[in-house]
Amino acid sequence: MNVQIALKDRSYDVVLGQGVRHGVLEFIRRARPRTKTVVVVTSTSLRRQAWFDFVDDGLSVLEVPEGEAAKNFSALEALCENLADLRLSRDDVILSVGGGAITDMAGFGAAVYLRGIDVVHVATSLVGQVDAAIGGKTAINLAAGKNLVGAFHQPLGVFCDFETLESLPERERLSGMGEIAKCWLLEQRDVSDLDTTSLFELIEMSVRLKAAIVASDELENGRRALLNYGHTLAHAIEALALQRDTDELRHGEAVGIGLAYAARLAYALGRVDADAIVAHDTVLDQLGLHRSVPDDLDTMDIVRAMGHDKKAHHDLTFVLAGQGGFEVVPGVDPETVVRVLESFRGEA
Repeated sequence: MNVQIALKDRSYDVVLGQGVRHGVLEFIRRARPRTKTVVVVTSTSLRRQAWFDFVDDGLSVLEVPEGEAAKNFSALEALCENLADLRLSRDDVILSVGGGAITDMAGFGAAVYLRGIDVVHVATSLVGQVDAAIGGKTAINLAAGKNLVGAFHQPLGVFCDFETLESLPERERLSGMGEIAKCWLLEQRDVSDLDTTSLFELIEMSVRLKAAIVASDELENGRRALLNYGHTLAHAIEALALQRDTDELRHGEAVGIGLAYAARLAYALGRVDADAIVAHDTVLDQLGLHRSVPDDLDTMDIVRAMGHDKKAHHDLTFVLAGQGGFEVVPGVDPETVVRVLESFRGEA
């Protein structure tokens, strides 16, 4: 199954299905016949997986740190130095194989090396398949916040092989559910349908939603910001947790917490009724996501971190539900933000 990201002269397909990874090298040969070198960017643990069998022995493989530890300047510098050692040209291709952290970092490397070379993503995690690998947003982290240094760099193609999900640890699966919950809520689907919707149908739903939004707003000047629903709080607590331990809080876990908080903030601002909170909590519960901010994170530290969100313009900005749907709401009163956050934390 193919879902097209329609971007005029930069359109590409997201290929979904069992075993689709086996077609990626032939795809590169057809799409870029001048390519002489394909460099695979992955991690040590992923390289050991049985599904890594699609990578030819003759390809160069560069290993980057695991998870969020790959998304920093030192790892990016090492990647670019390795690409230079391999004498990659602008006709060559980076093939990223991994989850959201690797597609983010390898995509950014592709964006800046030689001022831009092609990248193809084989997304192997749930969060990578439903979100990170699609749409061309690439980035690394700063101590001040998540994804603050990056570029828009659309891939040549994206391959989402469902077979790679079979080896996912449960926590990685749940992390992907955070982004799926976001898409389900943005689509305003009935929570009663979740029980009869397969994982593969959830992935397809998420990819189709992102494809439609990215096609209408590639550079996030408007509608695409809606895909950051739940992310203002999520990125704040994720950034604070990352300063202590790169594995303390996964992105999708943080998104689930952020979605629950966003519903409560919208209610406090009179934008939705209490049923919206119940609907959000029910979706999160059915997808196995918890809704508790880590106890030892300071509320004011969280609020300050929310001020670094990419949507903000020196204020507190959130994507929030309303009677007319979802929209970006700037300039939210800090006292309300703090009050709702303290109340939300008190529910645990």
